[in-house]
Amino acid sequence: MTESADRALIERFLEMMQAEAGAAGNTLAAYGTDLRLASELLEGRLGEAAASDIERLAGEWQALARSTVARKAAALRRFFAFLADEGLRKDDPSAALPRPGTTRALPRVLSVEDIDAMFAVIAVRQARVPLDPLDLRLAALIELLYGSGLRATELMSLPRNAVAPDRPYLILKGKGGRERLVPISDRARAAVAAWREHVATGRPWLFPSGKGHLSRVRLYQLVRALAAEAGIPPDRVSPHVLRHAFATHLLEGGADLRALQAMLGHADIATTEIYTHVDSKRLVELVNQRHPLGEALGAKRPTTRSS
Repeated sequence: MTESADRALIERFLEMMQAEAGAAGNTLAAYGTDLRLASELLEGRLGEAAASDIERLAGEWQALARSTVARKAAALRRFFAFLADEGLRKDDPSAALPRPGTTRALPRVLSVEDIDAMFAVIAVRQARVPLDPLDLRLAALIELLYGSGLRATELMSLPRNAVAPDRPYLILKGKGGRERLVPISDRARAAVAAWREHVATGRPWLFPSGKGHLSRVRLYQLVRALAAEAGIPPDRVSPHVLRHAFATHLLEGGADLRALQAMLGHADIATTEIYTHVDSKRLVELVNQRHPLGEALGAKRPTTRSS
């Protein structure tokens, strides 16, 4: 692999980070710098780096602050996961990256009210006469992003007939070639069916665009425009943030963490555990309502003696 090939892969990765994960400008700049420096150290072979190459990089980072090492490792970890996800390499050498033990940032989360506001905008659009088919497409996209927690890549590459009217689930092959079952709500199936009527039978994709399918960048733009119309700051919203909202709202509704892990396609339960950042009020309510002693403790709360 040449240095120019590395540059092309890095640019593709940064485009994905902006469109799918909604990464901020500072994050993109830092990741870009870290990846280009790593590519230079490996003489343009970052895209095909082996575990021994990663260990060499880690050795170069020994004098750096722990937070800097954590950022560099995070950039490379996501970069190699992207390459594997896109089928650009069969293995992932990131296990050789150091883990300095810094605290993982919580994902940005939308409230249920935010989601309701976005769907309210969609409902208003669909009530217009004449109906614009692109509003049906937007409804199907948002229903699948928030209602099923699909990754942007998975959503964009859905075949035209992937969502069957009589089957309330999808079987997807996600990162690392792992298959998972994804529930599809009645609302989402109805939205997809309405949109699919406007997709020519000869098109291979559910969300076609040009000679291929809708791009991550375009999806990102559609989601942010919808957020702005719903009165939500656009920089708070991205396709990946809707996936976070799916996970957070399910967990707050009482979903089992293992079931959520399976639906999201996480290989490691630790990745799913980031969604347990519910507030203290929610935790207190959970104990009072679900713990066997909750009702008894509430009924027989000890009184405080005055001194």
